[in-house]
Amino acid sequence: MERFKNFINGKWVEPKSGKYFQNINPANINDIVGEFPESGQEDVNDAVAAAKEAYKEWSQVPAPIRGEYIKKAGDIFARRKEEIARKMTREMGKPVLETKGDIQEAIDTAYYTASETRRLFGYNAPSELRNKMNMSMRVPIGVVGVITAFNFPIAVPSWKILPALAAGNTVVFKPSKDVPHAGVMFAEVLEEAGLPAGVFNVVLGKGYMGNMIVEHPDVKVVGFTGSTDVGTKLGEICGRLNKRISLEMGGKNPQIVMADANMDLALEGVLWGAFGTTGQRCTATSRLILHKDIYDEFISKLIEKTSKLRLGDGLKDSTDVGPVIHKAQLDTCIKYVDIGIKEDAKLVLGGKCATDGDLANGYFFEPTIFIDVTKNMRIFQEEIFGPILSISKAESFDDAIDLANSVNFGLSSSIYTRNINYAFQFMHQIEAGIAYINAPTIGAEVHMPFGGVKGTGNGHREGGWTVFDIFTEWKTIYVDFSDKLQRAQIDTEA
Repeated sequence: MERFKNFINGKWVEPKSGKYFQNINPANINDIVGEFPESGQEDVNDAVAAAKEAYKEWSQVPAPIRGEYIKKAGDIFARRKEEIARKMTREMGKPVLETKGDIQEAIDTAYYTASETRRLFGYNAPSELRNKMNMSMRVPIGVVGVITAFNFPIAVPSWKILPALAAGNTVVFKPSKDVPHAGVMFAEVLEEAGLPAGVFNVVLGKGYMGNMIVEHPDVKVVGFTGSTDVGTKLGEICGRLNKRISLEMGGKNPQIVMADANMDLALEGVLWGAFGTTGQRCTATSRLILHKDIYDEFISKLIEKTSKLRLGDGLKDSTDVGPVIHKAQLDTCIKYVDIGIKEDAKLVLGGKCATDGDLANGYFFEPTIFIDVTKNMRIFQEEIFGPILSISKAESFDDAIDLANSVNFGLSSSIYTRNINYAFQFMHQIEAGIAYINAPTIGAEVHMPFGGVKGTGNGHREGGWTVFDIFTEWKTIYVDFSDKLQRAQIDTEA
């Protein structure tokens, strides 16, 4: 069995504890991916110390030169795409077609971020005084702690790590305990790209390590993707420590289908949105809101199509839906099916573990559909993070919008309609950071802002130019070339 190490200060090192944990293939619990460090405070301290020291030089490297390293990392991800994708599928379950897309997102992020190192613009403004110039510039902040979830093991870390590095910060990265191999591979890529020692560090371990990174006094910024419960707790810590944190948390994303919509297109959209990545996306379509005039017909067609989805090992080309990440998530799916039944929602498909043949060795859950779901039900309100879709009936467009907005999340949203008035009203009225017209709730592009409102986040936006608002701060500069004392905000008669 292969044993992996942390990556600290440009070297692969064993954990100070000497302890390791096993990482298991969720499609086959008899397949052990490897043993990974069970790191602790000493390892975090070493990684942060290395990053703090490396920051002194890295922050002074011209941004376009930093961009050259990131561009090279994109090239390496592209070269290793097939290999890394298959290793990711073995580790976290989703089909290879999806893990390839995961890596493509990192490639796109690398190339976009590299180009942005030539556009880290500041702002100039006229001075109120003669012979004086006002300007501002973005500057790096210091050591960035990055903590991410399992479902996009390369893509989501790339959204944080690459812009943070481009801006001149250094990074300590803790991937989810469920995908440590992805963290190792990310380090391999940046090591090959020639990043100086200490600029990027990876410490592997269990969930408690997140607090160690967040609370470390030399970590100045935190980028987090994960559950709302965990993110909220980390946000409280950072508030107490006056530390910046970007929170990208849960979702309960609606797809509205109006009576005038292209039904076939809407069906394909909800299939992909609800059951892609086995429903384990913060942008997954977990709520389907159907206009009353198409309610029964649409459900009938959706059940037919969903029942044909093939569960299996993501390494097999025939697989449409892979496993959930671990037994705890499998138990969560079972729990919410029981909740839905007790709340009088109608279970029309799935609702149980899949145990036929090879599926018995993995954490497989059947694609599941509840209908007649009302907004007071827990399966309507709470994020499940599994292949469970709740369907509700809308009496009108206004009712559909009300249903869509009746949750404490606001990440992604979707409407299918040919009515331009509905489309534009939806854009303005939906309470979400992302709105799709005639497309599913998943599929963000790296050069656009990504994030949500309400319980989904705290106002920051990853992706696009807005990500640099997380990883830089502003310095304002005044240049007085008058050769005399001038007093701003004082009565001047010039």
